[in-house]
Amino acid sequence: MAGLAYQKGFGGHFHNDNSIGALRDIPGLVIATPARGDDAARMLRGAVAMAIEDGRVVIFLEPIALYHEKDLHADGDGGWLTDYPPPPDVLLPGEVGLYGQTDGNADVLLVSYANGLRLSLQAAKRLSDEHHLRARVLDLRWLNPLPTEAIREHAAEIGTVVVVDECRATGAGVADAIVADLAERRIGRRLASVRAVDSFVPLGPATSAVLVGVDQIIAACVTAVGRRRHAAGARA
Repeated sequence: MAGLAYQKGFGGHFHNDNSIGALRDIPGLVIATPARGDDAARMLRGAVAMAIEDGRVVIFLEPIALYHEKDLHADGDGGWLTDYPPPPDVLLPGEVGLYGQTDGNADVLLVSYANGLRLSLQAAKRLSDEHHLRARVLDLRWLNPLPTEAIREHAAEIGTVVVVDECRATGAGVADAIVADLAERRIGRRLASVRAVDSFVPLGPATSAVLVGVDQIIAACVTAVGRRRHAAGARA
Protein backbone atom coordinates (compact mmCIF):
# COMPACT_ATOMS: atom_id res chain seq x y z
CA MET A 1 0.00 0.00 0.00
CA ALA A 2 1.62 3.25 -1.16
CA GLY A 3 0.85 5.98 1.32
CA LEU A 4 1.92 8.47 3.96
CA ALA A 5 2.90 12.02 3.07
CA TYR A 6 5.83 14.12 1.79
CA GLN A 7 5.42 13.09 -1.86
CA LYS A 8 6.23 15.87 -4.30
CA GLY A 9 5.19 16.41 -7.89
CA PHE A 10 2.38 14.77 -9.80
CA GLY A 11 0.15 12.45 -7.84
CA GLY A 12 0.70 13.95 -4.42
CA HIS A 13 -2.94 14.86 -4.03
CA PHE A 14 -3.94 11.26 -4.80
CA HIS A 15 -1.51 9.44 -2.52
CA ASN A 16 -0.54 11.82 0.29
CA ASP A 17 -2.20 11.05 3.59
CA ASN A 18 -0.88 10.77 7.10
CA SER A 19 -3.31 8.70 9.13
CA ILE A 20 -2.98 5.03 10.02
CA GLY A 21 -5.49 5.07 12.88
CA ALA A 22 -8.11 3.07 10.95
CA LEU A 23 -5.58 0.34 10.17
CA ARG A 24 -4.30 0.06 13.74
CA ASP A 25 -7.88 -0.30 14.94
CA ILE A 26 -8.30 -3.66 13.17
CA PRO A 27 -7.61 -6.50 15.65
CA GLY A 28 -4.82 -8.83 14.61
CA LEU A 29 -3.75 -6.82 11.57
CA VAL A 30 0.02 -6.60 11.16
CA ILE A 31 1.34 -3.30 9.77
CA ALA A 32 4.82 -3.30 8.25
CA THR A 33 6.27 0.12 7.46
CA PRO A 34 9.77 -0.04 5.98
CA ALA A 35 11.74 3.15 5.46
CA ARG A 36 14.83 1.74 3.72
CA GLY A 37 15.19 -0.51 0.71
CA ASP A 38 17.05 -3.27 2.53
CA ASP A 39 14.48 -3.31 5.33
CA ALA A 40 11.66 -3.47 2.78
CA ALA A 41 13.07 -6.66 1.25
CA ARG A 42 13.59 -8.37 4.60
CA MET A 43 10.23 -7.26 6.01
CA LEU A 44 8.39 -8.41 2.89
CA ARG A 45 9.88 -11.88 3.37
CA GLY A 46 8.68 -11.80 6.96
CA ALA A 47 5.21 -10.68 5.89
CA VAL A 48 4.92 -13.49 3.35
CA ALA A 49 6.10 -16.04 5.91
CA MET A 50 3.53 -14.85 8.46
CA ALA A 51 0.76 -14.99 5.86
CA ILE A 52 1.65 -18.50 4.68
CA GLU A 53 2.61 -20.13 7.97
CA ASP A 54 0.29 -18.36 10.42
CA GLY A 55 -2.52 -17.09 8.21
CA ARG A 56 -1.83 -13.50 9.29
CA VAL A 57 -3.10 -10.52 7.33
CA VAL A 58 -0.25 -8.04 6.79
CA ILE A 59 -0.49 -4.50 5.44
CA PHE A 60 2.77 -3.48 3.79
CA LEU A 61 2.59 0.30 4.12
CA GLU A 62 5.19 1.97 1.91
CA PRO A 63 6.25 5.62 2.32
CA ILE A 64 5.79 6.67 -1.30
CA ALA A 65 7.91 9.80 -0.89
CA LEU A 66 11.02 7.66 -0.28
CA TYR A 67 10.74 5.56 -3.44
CA HIS A 68 13.33 7.58 -5.37
CA GLU A 69 15.41 9.08 -2.57
CA LYS A 70 19.14 8.41 -2.80
CA ASP A 71 20.72 10.92 -0.46
CA LEU A 72 20.42 11.58 3.26
CA HIS A 73 22.32 14.67 4.40
CA ALA A 74 23.57 16.30 1.19
CA ASP A 75 23.05 16.01 -2.54
CA GLY A 76 25.13 13.18 -3.92
CA ASP A 77 26.07 11.58 -0.59
CA GLY A 78 24.20 8.34 -1.40
CA GLY A 79 23.29 8.01 2.25
CA TRP A 80 19.87 6.52 1.59
CA LEU A 81 21.05 3.82 -0.79
CA THR A 82 21.32 0.25 0.50
CA ASP A 83 22.53 -3.13 -0.72
CA TYR A 84 19.98 -5.82 -1.46
CA PRO A 85 19.95 -8.34 1.41
CA PRO A 86 20.12 -11.90 0.05
CA PRO A 87 17.71 -14.59 1.22
CA PRO A 88 17.05 -15.89 3.79
CA ASP A 89 17.67 -12.57 5.62
CA VAL A 90 14.31 -11.65 7.16
CA LEU A 91 12.76 -9.20 9.64
CA LEU A 92 9.80 -10.01 11.88
CA PRO A 93 7.62 -7.93 14.24
CA GLY A 94 9.52 -6.73 17.27
CA GLU A 95 12.81 -6.29 15.42
CA VAL A 96 13.71 -2.60 15.32
CA GLY A 97 16.42 -0.59 13.59
CA LEU A 98 19.00 1.36 15.60
CA TYR A 99 21.15 4.23 14.35
CA GLY A 100 23.38 6.96 15.70
CA GLN A 101 24.68 6.74 19.26
CA THR A 102 24.05 3.04 19.78
CA ASP A 103 26.97 2.27 22.11
CA GLY A 104 25.76 4.14 25.18
CA ASN A 105 26.00 7.74 26.41
CA ALA A 106 23.16 9.04 24.23
CA ASP A 107 21.39 12.21 25.37
CA VAL A 108 18.07 11.55 23.66
CA LEU A 109 16.19 8.67 22.04
CA LEU A 110 14.34 9.48 18.83
CA VAL A 111 11.59 6.97 18.05
CA SER A 112 10.13 7.07 14.55
CA TYR A 113 9.25 5.22 11.33
CA ALA A 114 8.95 5.69 7.54
CA ASN A 115 9.58 9.32 6.49
CA GLY A 116 10.15 10.17 10.13
CA LEU A 117 13.20 7.91 10.25
CA ARG A 118 14.91 9.88 7.51
CA LEU A 119 13.98 13.17 9.16
CA SER A 120 15.19 11.90 12.54
CA LEU A 121 18.55 10.85 11.12
CA GLN A 122 18.95 14.28 9.56
CA ALA A 123 18.01 15.87 12.88
CA ALA A 124 20.45 13.63 14.77
CA LYS A 125 23.36 14.85 12.66
CA ARG A 126 22.45 18.49 13.22
CA LEU A 127 21.95 17.89 16.94
CA SER A 128 25.51 16.61 17.07
CA ASP A 129 27.00 19.30 14.84
CA GLU A 130 25.09 22.30 16.19
CA HIS A 131 24.15 21.41 19.77
CA HIS A 132 26.69 18.74 20.80
CA LEU A 133 23.84 16.37 21.65
CA ARG A 134 24.09 12.64 20.98
CA ALA A 135 20.96 10.99 19.64
CA ARG A 136 20.05 7.34 19.25
CA VAL A 137 17.42 6.76 16.56
CA LEU A 138 15.05 3.81 16.84
CA ASP A 139 13.16 2.78 13.71
CA LEU A 140 9.93 1.05 14.72
CA ARG A 141 9.56 -0.77 11.38
CA TRP A 142 6.33 -2.39 12.61
CA LEU A 143 3.38 -0.23 13.66
CA ASN A 144 1.07 -3.07 14.67
CA PRO A 145 2.00 -4.72 16.92
CA LEU A 146 4.35 -2.04 18.18
CA PRO A 147 7.79 -3.22 19.35
CA THR A 148 7.07 -2.13 22.90
CA GLU A 149 9.78 -4.22 24.56
CA ALA A 150 12.51 -2.61 22.46
CA ILE A 151 11.10 0.87 23.03
CA ARG A 152 10.97 0.35 26.79
CA GLU A 153 14.51 -1.02 26.90
CA HIS A 154 16.10 1.92 25.11
CA ALA A 155 13.89 4.51 26.80
CA ALA A 156 14.88 3.18 30.22
CA GLU A 157 18.55 3.36 29.28
CA ILE A 158 18.54 6.90 27.89
CA GLY A 159 15.75 8.56 29.85
CA THR A 160 14.82 11.33 27.40
CA VAL A 161 12.51 10.22 24.59
CA VAL A 162 11.12 12.16 21.63
CA VAL A 163 8.61 10.32 19.43
CA VAL A 164 8.59 11.60 15.85
CA ASP A 165 5.20 10.71 14.35
CA GLU A 166 4.51 11.95 10.83
CA CYS A 167 0.78 11.26 11.21
CA ARG A 168 -1.82 13.75 12.37
CA ALA A 169 -1.66 14.72 16.02
CA THR A 170 -5.06 13.41 17.08
CA GLY A 171 -5.51 9.65 16.96
CA ALA A 172 -3.87 9.14 13.59
CA GLY A 173 -0.49 7.66 14.43
CA VAL A 174 1.39 5.84 17.18
CA ALA A 175 2.79 8.61 19.39
CA ASP A 176 -0.11 8.47 21.86
CA ALA A 177 0.30 4.73 22.37
CA ILE A 178 4.07 4.92 22.83
CA VAL A 179 4.08 7.86 25.23
CA ALA A 180 1.19 6.40 27.25
CA ASP A 181 2.93 3.03 27.57
CA LEU A 182 6.15 4.62 28.83
CA ALA A 183 4.34 7.00 31.18
CA GLU A 184 2.22 4.24 32.73
CA ARG A 185 5.37 2.27 33.51
CA ARG A 186 7.28 5.36 34.62
CA ILE A 187 9.96 4.72 32.05
CA GLY A 188 11.91 7.77 30.96
CA ARG A 189 12.37 11.04 32.77
CA ARG A 190 11.35 13.26 29.85
CA LEU A 191 8.81 12.22 27.22
CA ALA A 192 7.87 14.38 24.24
CA SER A 193 6.44 13.97 20.77
CA VAL A 194 6.49 15.78 17.44
CA ARG A 195 3.45 15.24 15.23
CA ALA A 196 1.79 16.63 12.13
CA VAL A 197 -0.98 19.20 12.34
CA ASP A 198 -4.59 17.98 12.34
CA SER A 199 -5.14 18.75 8.67
CA PHE A 200 -5.38 17.13 5.28
CA VAL A 201 -2.07 17.27 3.41
CA PRO A 202 -2.06 20.29 1.09
CA LEU A 203 -0.20 20.60 -2.20
CA GLY A 204 2.95 22.60 -2.85
CA PRO A 205 4.88 24.65 -0.27
CA ALA A 206 1.93 24.62 2.13
CA THR A 207 2.91 21.09 3.16
CA SER A 208 5.69 22.51 5.33
CA ALA A 209 3.07 24.23 7.50
CA VAL A 210 1.39 20.90 8.24
CA LEU A 211 3.97 18.11 8.24
CA VAL A 212 6.76 17.37 10.70
CA GLY A 213 10.12 18.92 9.80
CA VAL A 214 13.72 18.57 10.93
CA ASP A 215 13.72 21.91 12.75
CA GLN A 216 10.76 20.82 14.88
CA ILE A 217 12.52 17.61 15.85
CA ILE A 218 15.68 19.48 16.82
CA ALA A 219 13.73 21.99 18.91
CA ALA A 220 11.87 19.23 20.75
CA CYS A 221 15.11 17.40 21.54
CA VAL A 222 16.92 20.52 22.75
CA THR A 223 13.98 21.42 24.97
CA ALA A 224 13.61 17.92 26.40
CA VAL A 225 17.32 17.48 27.12
CA GLY A 226 17.52 20.99 28.57
CA ARG A 227 14.70 20.27 31.00
CA ARG A 228 16.34 17.02 32.06
CA ARG A 229 19.67 18.72 32.73
CA HIS A 230 17.97 21.55 34.60
CA ALA A 231 16.12 19.05 36.79
CA ALA A 232 19.33 17.13 37.47
CA GLY A 233 21.10 20.35 38.43
CA ALA A 234 18.29 21.34 40.78
CA ARG A 235 18.47 17.98 42.55
CA ALA A 236 22.23 18.29 42.93
